[in-house]
Amino acid sequence: MVIRATKYSFEFFPPKDQAGEERLWAAMEALEPMAPDFISVTYGAGGSTRDRTIRITSQITARTSIPTVAHLTCVGSTRGELIEILQKYKEAGIRSILALRGDPTGGPSAPWAPTAGGFNHADQLVELAMQVGGFEVGVAAFPDGHPASNGDLAKDVEVLIRKESLGASFATTQFFFEAEKYQRLVEALAAKGSNLPIIPGILPVTNVKQLVRMAELSGTEIPADILAKFSAVENDSEAVRKLGIEVATELCEQLLTLGVPGLHFYTMNTSTATLEIYRKLVAK
Repeated sequence: MVIRATKYSFEFFPPKDQAGEERLWAAMEALEPMAPDFISVTYGAGGSTRDRTIRITSQITARTSIPTVAHLTCVGSTRGELIEILQKYKEAGIRSILALRGDPTGGPSAPWAPTAGGFNHADQLVELAMQVGGFEVGVAAFPDGHPASNGDLAKDVEVLIRKESLGASFATTQFFFEAEKYQRLVEALAAKGSNLPIIPGILPVTNVKQLVRMAELSGTEIPADILAKFSAVENDSEAVRKLGIEVATELCEQLLTLGVPGLHFYTMNTSTATLEIYRKLVAK
């Protein structure tokens, strides 16, 4: 069945406390039977969870057989510190990283100021990881456009092609809601000769306020009809969860029809919605 020819991956964020860590491991245990191709672990805003990211990513690698992709950003680290982090990842058996510029401490819309002695752009991070060696390097893609590109698709394509030329071998996207936006980006890359696999990122919505906040921070456009549906049930958590599963499943079906190289789920450190989406797709 086509569903199993597709790669599946999940994204987690480093928990803030012991209770959060227990929830993360419970979610990971529940999702492991789906045989994910990889798990990625994020940084917090401004690089605030760097040490926890290194620790959790290393523990996942040690405790499971699932390949782990560790996020690495330019925020808050000098070039020397970034080399040290890459060495720590390598010592922990981690062989894949996602190279990101990262968000300023004040969030994506805050002015960007590079760390003294550090990097200004993610392509520099890709180049460094390739120089250190031994890593598969992924990058980010934005179907709704990078917040800094002001809707300039050609600029986004140019940036991705440069990262590919420096050694990036895959990209995962910011979450989005319209398959046409993904297709437009992929076709624009292909027209420029790119072979970079673009893995779409899927967000199973479970909280409307959280969705709106995340969309504002990332520059993701929520289609008016989808926002209206969520707004109509926002005070009913179970209705929101069911609608989130329905919307995400429909998007996944459209993307599978396009022949995507995989589906990357933003789990928000829970497993139930992602599992239900997966089961609906398998049942088709």
